[in-house]
Amino acid sequence: MAKKTAKGNKGKNKSNQMWGGRFASGPDAIMAKINASIDFDWHLYRQDIAASKAHAAMLAKQGIITADDARKIVHGLDTIQSEIGSGKFKFKRELEDIHMNVESRLAELIGEAAGRLHTARSRNDQVATDFRLWMRDRIDDLHAMLGDYQQALAEKALLHAGTVMPGFTHLQSAQPVTFGHHLLAYVEMAQRDRNRFFDAQVRLNDSPLGAAALAGTSFPIDRHMTAKQLEFDGPMRNSLDAVSSRDFVMETLSAAAITSVHLSRFAEEIVIWTSPQVGMLTLSDKFTSGSSIMPQKRNPDAAELVRAKTGRLIGALNSILVVMKGLPLAYQKDMQEDKEQTIDALSSLALSLDAMTGMVRDMEPDTGRMKAAAGLGYATATDLADWLVRTLKMPFREAHHVTGRIVAKASELGLPLEKLPLADMKKIESRITKDVFGVLSVERSVKSRTSFGGTAPNNVRAQAKKWLNRLENERG
Repeated sequence: MAKKTAKGNKGKNKSNQMWGGRFASGPDAIMAKINASIDFDWHLYRQDIAASKAHAAMLAKQGIITADDARKIVHGLDTIQSEIGSGKFKFKRELEDIHMNVESRLAELIGEAAGRLHTARSRNDQVATDFRLWMRDRIDDLHAMLGDYQQALAEKALLHAGTVMPGFTHLQSAQPVTFGHHLLAYVEMAQRDRNRFFDAQVRLNDSPLGAAALAGTSFPIDRHMTAKQLEFDGPMRNSLDAVSSRDFVMETLSAAAITSVHLSRFAEEIVIWTSPQVGMLTLSDKFTSGSSIMPQKRNPDAAELVRAKTGRLIGALNSILVVMKGLPLAYQKDMQEDKEQTIDALSSLALSLDAMTGMVRDMEPDTGRMKAAAGLGYATATDLADWLVRTLKMPFREAHHVTGRIVAKASELGLPLEKLPLADMKKIESRITKDVFGVLSVERSVKSRTSFGGTAPNNVRAQAKKWLNRLENERG
């Protein structure tokens, strides 16, 4: 039994060479499994290599390592990046993370010089730097994807600036609006989402590199040089904060969760509107699926999955908040839990944005059913009340009461407002004239909503064009 244990320890020592002489034996298999992060933090390889190249260049400039060693390190790192990009690199779980995997392979490629790369840094500032760089890149991607989503919405809004549909409150018919106006609401939401990501990116764009483990370093490093090379605004000013802050993850995931909630709200409407009972919208085969048993079904699965993935985003945000809430300064291993769910969450958001952009371009409204639905539930009642205020100088509260009685009469007779005989209206308010019928159709209702931000088709066309010009200028 003793021989078997010794043999096991010998194998473990071999897999634990990166730690040096402090540990006499390797980790238990369970410890190795829970401790490893390479299964997900390999996603950071480009950022890890970029930060290492910047660090090597700075070390050489400061005379901490030789220029020859720096050249070897950079060449080796370029080789590793090529190997990973082409799928030839073999990640090893026993080396725990992307940093150790890269450093180990670098040692195989260039020998002793590889060991000098880690001078004046720690994995603590290394991972904080890598993750900020990765998050910055993902925010750039999401910002562009949100722009594509906005463009699809604005193009469809321009096309349907005059398409009348019901506007809802409490999911009940409220007032007529246009389909274009409805779509532009999501353009506005998406712009706020983009602004939140931009704000998060501004605050995360300081460099932790050179903070080392937690206290800085005694080597004469130039942190401003590495920050500039990595396109940070500058180095973080406190080494403890640099290695232990994860508010940039919380803020980015908060922006992502809010974005996902906005997508989910629209996805829910797509699910409702494409149902046969409502039938205001159709999606093609590109974004629907069938049933294994019911051949007639066309299910809006893409929209449903966008709606469901919001749970991942909200869960990831909650997770990092809970992980960080009780951690003292500085770095704690708990922080390793910041990456897996964040990587998954932002990938899920990117997929949801692609799906929603595709559905917006694909969807076709049933304009006839939309218009018919817009008139249900006496949706032009407010227009009648406004007419009473404008024409008869009636106080709005009184006009509201009179309109309610007229709606009740129309409902009693089973007639829409525009079909209710004038005589019946006059029995309730004798001063009403036939001119009232000029405001009771859904088309006239939407055309009358000319206030800034209103649903009038001319407003919608102007706003859609402004958004399309703005988005085009951003790309230019």
